Amino acid sequence: MIIEPRSGRTLDYHLVLPAPGGHDGEGILVEEFTRRDDFCATGLHSASWTPGGGWCSSASLSRGLRVDPAVLARVVPTGHAEAAHAYRRLGGGELPSEVVLRTYFRDHQPIPTAAPLRLGPSRPPEGFHERRVYRVLFAKDLRADQVAALRSRWRTTGGGAAGSVADGRRESGGARFTWDLRRVGHTLAWCLDVTVLMRSGGAEAVSATLTDLTNLLRQHGLVTVTTERFA
Repeated sequence: MIIEPRSGRTLDYHLVLPAPGGHDGEGILVEEFTRRDDFCATGLHSASWTPGGGWCSSASLSRGLRVDPAVLARVVPTGHAEAAHAYRRLGGGELPSEVVLRTYFRDHQPIPTAAPLRLGPSRPPEGFHERRVYRVLFAKDLRADQVAALRSRWRTTGGGAAGSVADGRRESGGARFTWDLRRVGHTLAWCLDVTVLMRSGGAEAVSATLTDLTNLLRQHGLVTVTTERFA
């Protein structure tokens, strides 16, 4: 199973649409999670741009889109090329490099973390030295055709965990990955649970695979909320 890489880019881009009935122009939101060595999210950097206001802190916008459905409805995850096109179309010229964009980050938002809970077997299967379980939380919703596309992309067998609507698996860099996608909560929210069985090494494969899976779900319209570790 092939997961498209992010071509070395680490920032997340979003288009911000005008509020219904409002007069504020659309703009761009740029975000980057800070993470522990094991890839768990510890905080969030962000900056936003509008044609009339330039670049400014967007901590309130980043918080709002994760708790307020009205704000979430105005934010559309996108890729770098689409964000650069929108920036030019709105009169900004060439989108700054990611090095420059990071200089606009002003208000780091901490994300509370805790030691991993030990869910499931405490010892990995024979042939592996460590077992990890990650949960990536997302806001927004998926259409039925988007779920079907993910099932096809991941070659879902239907043998995933209870409640899973799509699952997949791969081996990379000395680690075995299996994952399940399911809806959570009573609002528009999804989670991706990823189990990693690690042989010698494998840490770089964990970061690369979780990044690629997260980016793929962003391509299907979901907004990343956080990444937690349960084992």
